[in-house]
Amino acid sequence: MKISHKLMVFVVCGFVALAGPVVGGEFKTNPIAVVELFTSQGCSSCPPADEFLAEIQKRPNVLALAYHVDYWDYIGWEDTLGSGAHSDLQRAYAQSWGKNRIYTPQMVINGVADYVGSDRENIDAEIARATLPIFVDLTYHGGLLEARINPVQNAQGGVVYLVTFKNEVVVDIERGENRGKSITYAQVVTSRRAVGVLAPEKGAHIQLPMSELLDEQSDGVVVMVQQQIDGLPGPILGASLYQM
Repeated sequence: MKISHKLMVFVVCGFVALAGPVVGGEFKTNPIAVVELFTSQGCSSCPPADEFLAEIQKRPNVLALAYHVDYWDYIGWEDTLGSGAHSDLQRAYAQSWGKNRIYTPQMVINGVADYVGSDRENIDAEIARATLPIFVDLTYHGGLLEARINPVQNAQGGVVYLVTFKNEVVVDIERGENRGKSITYAQVVTSRRAVGVLAPEKGAHIQLPMSELLDEQSDGVVVMVQQQIDGLPGPILGASLYQM
């Protein structure tokens, strides 16, 4: 899925600002973990992980995101939510960990640990010991949704990302390994973009144009800080969520 319009972004003195009106919604802030699931409609092993992610996203202290990949499309069903960018992100994670293969379903916790997405016991244990050192403060101010990140030491290489998602999508799968199934997908990522680099001595201030970010394709956004190490994704340092 793609957003049909472009965001207007400008950066001044380490601060990122995007202008636009705001709408009502709910927040989830100060989580202990961000759980990213790499999944596919063409993968017969994925539905249990998809269901698990839907359960995880209901926890008040965890943010969950589902990235649908496209590399299984050739086996008979083109994932209607899939994106090559999601496959590239998964490959980048593998490269950062020195691994030479990718798979579905894969859950990544805070950018540092990965498990088979249906491995509830180990994933729950990983979440239980997880922490995020940076607080991303989301508030309304002046008709805009604002994210403020205070100056933080030891946050070199921190990149601020905006990740939009759709809370729930129901798909009737007509071909491939899951043929005949109607599957409900949660927290489906629709876009992921970097909007600035976190300056540890300055922090960041972001104003979100909700009219551009959220539409029929997306009804929520995560503001996330993640380290980049040699151009590859590293630990997630902090995140907060807004949802219509």
